[in-house]
Amino acid sequence: MNTTRHLKATFAAALLALAGSMSAHAATPGSVVKFGMVRSAALNAVPACVPNAKATVKITPGGITETMNVSVSGLPANTDFDFFVIQVPAAPFGLSWYQGDIETDAWGNGTAKFVGRFSQETFIVAPGVASAPLTEPGDASSNPATGPIQTYHLGLWFNSPADAVAAGCPGTVTPFNGEHDAGIQVLNTSNFPDLQGPLLKVKP
Repeated sequence: MNTTRHLKATFAAALLALAGSMSAHAATPGSVVKFGMVRSAALNAVPACVPNAKATVKITPGGITETMNVSVSGLPANTDFDFFVIQVPAAPFGLSWYQGDIETDAWGNGTAKFVGRFSQETFIVAPGVASAPLTEPGDASSNPATGPIQTYHLGLWFNSPADAVAAGCPGTVTPFNGEHDAGIQVLNTSNFPDLQGPLLKVKP
C-alpha cells in the first residue's frame, strides 16, 4: 500500500467527519448559527456595482424568540438599506417580510439587531381572504389565501433607486421598503439552496 496515499485518504476522511459533526452541532436546539450573505446574482451584469458587498449573520436562539445580528460591509457610505426575510433569495422572492433598516457609516459598514422568530419555525400563513389597509401606493386591498409558507432566506435592498444609481448600480424600482419605492437587491442568501435557506438551520 502507498503509505502517503493512505495518510491523505485518512486525513480527508477525518475532515469530512469533523465537518459533519460541526453541521450536526449547529443543528442542535439552542445553538448559535452563523452564516454569510452574498452579492445578488442580478448584479453580475454590472461588475462595478458594490463589488465588495457582503454580510455576516449571527442568530442566537432565546427560547420564545431569536436574536439576529447582521453586519454588512463593502457598501456605499452613509446609505440606508432595507432588510427582509424572504421565501427564496432571488426574484421572484416569494412572500417577504420587512424586518427593518441597516444604515452604513462613513466606511460603508453597518450593523443591526432584530428580535423575532428567525428559525425553522419562521412562516407566513393566511387561512382566508381579508381586507387590508391602503396606506401606501401599490398596496393591495386584500390578501390571497395561502397555507403555511416557510420563509428561510434573507435579502437586503437599496432603500432608494437614486442611491443605487450613485453607486454604479441599476436604477430598478422595487417594493422593498416602507413606501414601496426601494432600489435593487444588493445581498441575499443564495449561497444556500432555495428550499434550504439558512433560517432552517436554526433550532429554537
